[in-house]
Amino acid sequence: MANQTVANFLTLPSLTTLNLSHNEIGDTGAQSLGYALQHNRTLTILYLDSNRISHAGAKSLADALKHNTRLTTLHLWNNQIGNVGAQSFGDALKHNTILTTLDLSANGIGHVGAQSLCDGLQHNTRLTTLQLWHNEIGAVGAQSLGDILKHNTTLTTIDLLSNQIGDVGAQSLGHALQHNAILTTLCITYNQIKDVGAQSLADGLQHNTTLTTINLEGNQIGDVGAQSLGDALQNNTILTTLDLSSNKIGDVGGQGLGDGLQHNTGLATLDLWNNQIGDAGAQSLGDALKRNTSLTTLNLSYNEIRNIGARCLGYGLQHNTTLTTLDLDKNRIGDAGARSLGDALQHNRVTRILFFFHSMPSPVSSYLDAHHTKPRWKSNAA
Repeated sequence: MANQTVANFLTLPSLTTLNLSHNEIGDTGAQSLGYALQHNRTLTILYLDSNRISHAGAKSLADALKHNTRLTTLHLWNNQIGNVGAQSFGDALKHNTILTTLDLSANGIGHVGAQSLCDGLQHNTRLTTLQLWHNEIGAVGAQSLGDILKHNTTLTTIDLLSNQIGDVGAQSLGHALQHNAILTTLCITYNQIKDVGAQSLADGLQHNTTLTTINLEGNQIGDVGAQSLGDALQNNTILTTLDLSSNKIGDVGGQGLGDGLQHNTGLATLDLWNNQIGDAGAQSLGDALKRNTSLTTLNLSYNEIRNIGARCLGYGLQHNTTLTTLDLDKNRIGDAGARSLGDALQHNRVTRILFFFHSMPSPVSSYLDAHHTKPRWKSNAA
């Protein structure tokens, strides 16, 4: 794509959104766009993902942000701006008062680049969404962000997926949550966080009054970390979505979360996909369903729940009036467990059970067909 053609897009008088992702714009094209952006008064959203833009092109775009008064969203994921390019954007954030969303994911900015962005955020009063997934910012970069979050009054969403922040980085973010009064969504999936980091995050949730969603999928918080978060749920009434998928949580952790849910009045979605929760953990979660009045979605797929656990969940469903979706895909529930759940559905008129058994025993299917003329089951067996 010719550089002048790229720049000419920005002369269109009615253009507000421009998507040039997955092209070969490179630094020369980015420089042309940067110059045009300094004078543009219409464009509000610009996508430049996967365009081989390095720190040189990033500097031109960042310089444009110092003068542009219209652009609110800039996506640059999967380029090669590095820490030098991140420094340019950090400088731009000190002056820009319009941009609300900045995506620099997969750019290799490292902890040095993260620090530069944080330096800019100290002066910025507009940015609400910062996406930095897959940037190798590490614990040091997370510490810089944690320090900023203690005082920042605009950022509502941060995505740090796959950044190797570990327990030390999670501790910094947990401490920040105790002071932050604006962040609503925190994604820290696949970050090598273990029980120590989870405990710090749980401590933060005990005091936080704004965070509604935290995604911890793909870490290793284990039973101890899950227990800590369960304790936090007893006091936190703001969090609505908690994703603990693939975290090596067993029965003890499931019991801790169940105890927390018995007293929680805010959580609507709990995702426990791909853990090792068995019958004992399912029993605690079933007991929680008898008392909990806020949870609407519970994902227990890919765990180790058998007939006894299914029966306990069934008992809980008989008394529950709020849960709308229960996912039990890929557990070890047989026909006896399915009968218990089926019996529960005769008393519970709210819950829909997603029962994705690829090899559902024929007695189970027959039982469901006989007892539910309008089934609230979903199966891949058919």
